[in-house]
Amino acid sequence: MTAPTPPFRDPHLPFAKRVDDLMSRLTLDEKTAFLHQFAPAVERLGIAAFRTGQEALHGVAWMGPATVFPQAVGLGATWNEDLVRRVGEAVSREARAMRARDERVGLNVWSPTVNLLRHPLWGRNEEGYSEDPRLTSAIATAYTRGLRGDHPTYWRTAPVLKHWLAHNNETARDTSSSSVRPRVLHEYDLRAFRETVEAGAVAGVMPAYNLVNGRPNHLSPYLGRHLRAWTEDDLLVCSDAGAPSNLVDSEHYFDTHEEATAAALRAGVDSFTDHGTDSSKIVARVRGALEQGLLTEADVDAAVRRQLSVRFRLGEFDPEHDPHAVRDGGTAEGDGTTESSADGDGTVRDGGAAGTAGDFDTPEHRALARESAEQAVVLLKNDGVLPLAPGTHVAVVGLLADECKLDWYSGTLIHRSTPLEGLYERFGADRVSFAEGVDRIRLRRTDGTYLHVLPSDDSPARAHGTEAALDPALLAGRTDLPPLTTDAVGTELALVDWGEGVLTLRAPDGRYLSVAEDGYLRASADQPGGWVVQETFRLEPHAGGHLLRHTGTGRLVQVAADGVKVAADTEAGTAATDTEVFEVVVTERGEDAVARAAAAADVVVVVAGNDPHINGRETEDRTTLRLPGHQERLLRAARAANPATVLALVSAYPYAVDVETLPAVLWTAHGGQAAGTALAAVLAGDVSPAGRLPQTWYADDADLPGLLDYDVIGGRQTYLYFEGTPLFPFGHGLSYASFGYADLSARVRDETVSVSFTVTNTGGMPADEVAQLYVRAEAPSVPRPRRELLAHRRLPLAPGASARVSFEVPLAAFAFWDVAHDRWRLEPGPYALLVGASSEDVRLSATVTLDGEPAVPRPVRERGLEAVDFDEQSGTMIVDRTKAVGDAVTPASDSPGELLYRDCDFGAGVGGVTVSVAGGGTVELSLDGGPAVAVLSPHAPTAGPYDYVDVDGAFTAEGVHDLRIGLRGALRLAHVGFSG
Repeated sequence: MTAPTPPFRDPHLPFAKRVDDLMSRLTLDEKTAFLHQFAPAVERLGIAAFRTGQEALHGVAWMGPATVFPQAVGLGATWNEDLVRRVGEAVSREARAMRARDERVGLNVWSPTVNLLRHPLWGRNEEGYSEDPRLTSAIATAYTRGLRGDHPTYWRTAPVLKHWLAHNNETARDTSSSSVRPRVLHEYDLRAFRETVEAGAVAGVMPAYNLVNGRPNHLSPYLGRHLRAWTEDDLLVCSDAGAPSNLVDSEHYFDTHEEATAAALRAGVDSFTDHGTDSSKIVARVRGALEQGLLTEADVDAAVRRQLSVRFRLGEFDPEHDPHAVRDGGTAEGDGTTESSADGDGTVRDGGAAGTAGDFDTPEHRALARESAEQAVVLLKNDGVLPLAPGTHVAVVGLLADECKLDWYSGTLIHRSTPLEGLYERFGADRVSFAEGVDRIRLRRTDGTYLHVLPSDDSPARAHGTEAALDPALLAGRTDLPPLTTDAVGTELALVDWGEGVLTLRAPDGRYLSVAEDGYLRASADQPGGWVVQETFRLEPHAGGHLLRHTGTGRLVQVAADGVKVAADTEAGTAATDTEVFEVVVTERGEDAVARAAAAADVVVVVAGNDPHINGRETEDRTTLRLPGHQERLLRAARAANPATVLALVSAYPYAVDVETLPAVLWTAHGGQAAGTALAAVLAGDVSPAGRLPQTWYADDADLPGLLDYDVIGGRQTYLYFEGTPLFPFGHGLSYASFGYADLSARVRDETVSVSFTVTNTGGMPADEVAQLYVRAEAPSVPRPRRELLAHRRLPLAPGASARVSFEVPLAAFAFWDVAHDRWRLEPGPYALLVGASSEDVRLSATVTLDGEPAVPRPVRERGLEAVDFDEQSGTMIVDRTKAVGDAVTPASDSPGELLYRDCDFGAGVGGVTVSVAGGGTVELSLDGGPAVAVLSPHAPTAGPYDYVDVDGAFTAEGVHDLRIGLRGALRLAHVGFSG
């Protein structure tokens, strides 16, 4: 007899019942093994191995060739949810098609990144969508919907949002703590996650490496308190790579890995990404925690249940019913039919056509890559030089003019288009000239010989990531090519200074000099890349010449009998007598070549920007908004030779550039495989640019807050609060057409504000406009944004055409987080509605008066004060009250800190105060800016930062007052209570 089908295999049962059945069949050891990223198979039950995590930020990454779309910040610049949803759909279809060929391709995709682009020097700026939480959420929701697919039951892929929470720095990223006050937490950092999760297409989140308010994100109490309260779906929380070990190894938050693993699991982490494919350490830690009573089997069950929920949604247990499965013959059952499948509640519904192995690098995906790249281009300035007139002789110059750069989270290019290639194709090679602008040099030793690249018959090396790799950081450099040597003539090298003295050196055949594991220097890399870039160097002045230091190893370059190599470990960083000193012999300066090309052209296009693997990138923040000096030299040379100079910035982040003397400036993120074609189409006027800036472009480094200052309110950060004059404002972007705005209507009804207006293309060519709606509270009782994006819409309009734009804005969108009462509150009063083409280009405005909840003084006599619920602060930071939950406040340095709590209601009167403190120091209380009326200190410093004591003192007050609290010393304040 055939064995009965176990309930977990029955597609007609609800997923919850099937998970219950499967859980009952798994042993504790089997469940424990599921907690690692690489969950093993359970052969006795016919359950396959499973791994969490497949990078898919703007295309399937790391697993070989795939369609490469614009970087995430470029997708954010499109302001187009429909487009981004289609990109997500294409990426998920390719993931399915690639998995059919390679089982290592995962369907639990770690994308998108919804960290807000609060600070433009963040090294991972390229991964986010915007500095604004609503725009970020809108784009992220669109992408996750595309990744998920439209089937009511089965998901094409299961997207995980990165990186929870308040994560905008690579500097000390695993040990730094983001101090996030409650208003910033709720109004800014949580908002992007919340609205995306509530939209229903998110399978989970990944905590970030950093700490928030003194507590590692992998222990965040907000995972339970907020994240999992936003949806009824089971959300899978996957740790970031190595972060579980960081809890002990770098953060020293716990003494043992068993304690750390148990705490993370109890906080809500379900899958541990640690030690690569080796699950033994995590499994041993969980077992140890169970044996020590730090965990229960119920804790393990909760995590495993959430993982299995995702696996069921991906159709793993229902291959015959999975509408997204890639089948032999191309469609479901190979005959083009559709499948029926059970919804999660047991209802059987029709599915769509199955995926096919052909859903990869399709003509549709190529066209979508080009459309995305075109829509991402932002025209920042134009004095009439653009679009380029037919027959224009164009000089395209600059270090990125003939580049199509990839980043760490890219797939391998199948198709490639550089700006030079795009302009050749559009204008013809006879109308386009080119100068890269590299410095051409030879490196001469003190004995008169030069570094020499030996010829090779081999084709240029493949880029990092060409091979499918679960961890491309482990890909080794090439050792099959001959090392550099020396001879009497030497090899002319192309030198690029990418800023801060970081150089690349390229051989005439296009290969970059690189150092492999054996320490020898070879011309072997197609592009700089890798987790630790091995293709960058520094020239350090020394003894009338220069030392050549390899940045990847930190070692000096030396010449040995068997070739050029880096010094051994014992010699690294030394300047011994046998250290090689090189003279840099310049054969041509880049600005000279650029000036010649620019002078001979009608218009010169300078293509400048960054290499995503050098300087600003994951693990490395930028230090300045300025263009690297090498590129500023090229720009000056082009402008001096030809006033008709267009600056095209291709970069992962904003720059502060002098645009006064430039007739036209454009920006685009690295645009993927169609970047060059798209840029050429915009320059030629085949496409009117309609990208809009997703973040503020500041004019100077002096305008920036500290990298670790996460208080966007107190620090007056982002377009929401910035009071200076930006170089280009949030939402800015020009067009080759012009647009008129008219007939604004705004009405309050029920729980919404209805806003509508008309946009008309008053120009002479078809073009898109991005209509933007902002709000400003006119009489706020607390600091509110100067203006805040409520809604937007990208509109395609023919010349002379009009469109009526309507938005229904819920009243909740006008609320703020009231720290006095620990909840959202809609404040009554007037609100200005601002409609226009950017946050500063306001065309129409109206005022609506909203009913709301009037401010009520803080009931401190009854409830006391949580220290973290301040209105204003100076010189303090928020820290963890305990390792599991709660906040406290402490001075940020040796200087005193101050907290202000407005409108504290002491009622008929109080006579005493109690402060809950840890550490040692003093707490001073004063009313309305007057002298201290109470000074309290513990009798002696407490034993540790989590050992709180209550200190009582006399304190007399009645009625409503502002309360100021001064903190001095190494003291943590958690709570203030009043009595009497």
